Amino acid sequence: MAVMTGINALVAHEDAERGVVLRPEVVDESFLPDGDVEIAVEYSGVNYKDALAVTPKAGVARSYPLIPGIDVVGTVSASSSPDFAVGDTVIAHGQDIGTGRHGGYAEVARYPADYVVKLDDLSAADAAAIGTAGFTAAMSVNALSRHGVAPGDGPVLVTGATGGVGSIAVDLLAGLGYEVVASTGKIGAQDLLSGLGAAEVIERIPGPDDKMRALGRAQWAAVVDCVGGKTLAYALSTLKYAGVAAISGLAGSADLPATVHPFILRGVTLVGIDSVLLPIESRRAVWHQIESELRPRHLDLITADVSVLEVPEVLRTILAGGVTGRTRVVVRNGF
Repeated sequence: MAVMTGINALVAHEDAERGVVLRPEVVDESFLPDGDVEIAVEYSGVNYKDALAVTPKAGVARSYPLIPGIDVVGTVSASSSPDFAVGDTVIAHGQDIGTGRHGGYAEVARYPADYVVKLDDLSAADAAAIGTAGFTAAMSVNALSRHGVAPGDGPVLVTGATGGVGSIAVDLLAGLGYEVVASTGKIGAQDLLSGLGAAEVIERIPGPDDKMRALGRAQWAAVVDCVGGKTLAYALSTLKYAGVAAISGLAGSADLPATVHPFILRGVTLVGIDSVLLPIESRRAVWHQIESELRPRHLDLITADVSVLEVPEVLRTILAGGVTGRTRVVVRNGF
């Protein structure tokens, strides 16, 4: 790899009095680990997991100091792998990126070749807008299809529909012909979600008048859940026979106060969606789908750009539930 000095980065440090402090620094190239592929980072993103990585005692970051940013998008600046050439547009995410290995909030990143995906038909900007959230949404859509849920089977519920995963899931499902019911607690999200293709927009579930039952009225052919907790429990209890729940988040709670009744009386299937440890060949295959049949149609409606120096404030906002859609972080020339 080429020798360099003076890499601009946002670095998280543990502080005895203030918890975790995230600040801009200039680090030496030796601060980065060795890797087969060196990336000149153009973009990253803001995800809920990024906020947890700089939250004291959240248990996400393995150690500090750490450059967060679980999404890394840019061009190859050096490579010892035959699979990547200088100038290739690439994305890296998953594994320990941004939690145990330095992530995307820096001008340069280095990873093993089996962390990296070459992009053939997506710009770096679009890939960053999609990011881990959109990748997780695509995996969720694949899970429904793999378990036999077809567009004509009935409505598909998407919870946390204004979030990164939820908004792209709405877009993808509607584009494939599913009847999407989008659930959100954000006032004024009707127009956005309708623009993404939602046939109906409802408030958070369960609502104040909804009773939690072991089995409720069957309503949904499937659910894409990003929330967890009572929301997921209620969704499970209201799935139709042989319904499928693809779950990927815990923005509401990590608890699941449910019973076995939906599973043993309605044949419901619960599918966990993990984008972190997915093997690289499967990861590359999903990105190929994202470049083709699972390409989001309305990234412009859900994407907001921020400078990398604005990230600390946005991380605080996402923890408070104040971020809608996707936040793309401009790293190149952003320091």
